[in-house]
This record gives sequence, structure tokens and C-alpha cells, in this order.
Amino acid sequence: MACNILVDSCAYFRLAHSIHPLLNVEFGEEKHKLGVIQELQNEYDKSPTLQSKFYWVADPEYSANRKRCFSLTNEQKAAIHNAFYFMRDTAREEELGVSKVDLTALSYAYVLGIPIVTDDSDMITLAKEYEIVVFKSLTLLHLMYKAGHITKRKVREIASYWVYLNDTPKRYKEDYERLFNARAPL
Repeated sequence: MACNILVDSCAYFRLAHSIHPLLNVEFGEEKHKLGVIQELQNEYDKSPTLQSKFYWVADPEYSANRKRCFSLTNEQKAAIHNAFYFMRDTAREEELGVSKVDLTALSYAYVLGIPIVTDDSDMITLAKEYEIVVFKSLTLLHLMYKAGHITKRKVREIASYWVYLNDTPKRYKEDYERLFNARAPL
């Protein structure tokens, strides 16, 4: 089965070290399967900052987990290419700060008709413009928890780590408490 939820770069970097393997693993009755686009690797390879902060991404076990997330037909590739330019124009018109990799990920989600996991406000705004379903990282953790794929303890461990790194998503506290009906780790 192909991946049916796309994880953007930032969400991948936030989650993949704590939940491994994160990608290409079915969970839940709906048989969710997470994937990333190849451009994530290109973005990582070009950024010494990402390589330093997320050194583990280069480990063979993580590299292997990112392979073969999406197999596209030529028709889908062309549609993604076209969607990219429409979205780029919309982002420019609305003065949204989205990168080429962000636009590519949104184009995949749009063409494939799948949700995208992102905490980026500008990506969320653009996704809504194109009626792309968005899950924040905490929403994904809630989905995994409800499916029995991870425990509540694992969720708290991940959230606590984000707090420790000072890398919590926007509206973290409110979202955590709404989704898990518990106080957010602070």
C-alpha cells in the first residue's frame, strides 16, 4: 500500500527520532501510512544547520525508512508540477513564506488527495486555500495514540522533549490539552 499521509520536513525532524520507524508502517483501522517526499533529503543535504541539529537523519536506518514513500505515475508527476506553480503564485499573492520544498509537499498532498502533517502557519494557510487536509504534529500523535500505535507515555515523552528543545509547535499547549484531555508538559 502506498503512503496516504504526507509528513513535511519540520514534522519529520520533530518526530522521526522518537518514533522509529515513523514512515512506511501501517497503523489503525484506516491503515494509515506516513511518507515524505524525496525533496526532504535534498533540503537536508544542502543545509549544514539541519545536518548538525538532526545528525541522526543521515544514519542508514533512517535513510532506508525514507525510501519509496511515493510511487508516482507520469500523469501524477505532471499534475504535481502544475499544482506547484499555481500554489507558488497563490503564496506570492498572499505573501506567505513557504519554501520550494513546502510547495512541493503541498502539491503532492493536493494531487494525491491525502492529508499533510505540518505545524507551519503559512503552509496551513495555503493548504486551506486548496482544501488540503492538514494534521498538526500533535494531531498525528493523537491519531497514532487512538490507533494504539503509540502510548500516551510516548506522547508525553515526545512533547516533553519538544519543550526541552524549545521547539514546541504554535498553539502547543492548547492543542495538547484539547486532544489529550490532559495538562501539556511544560
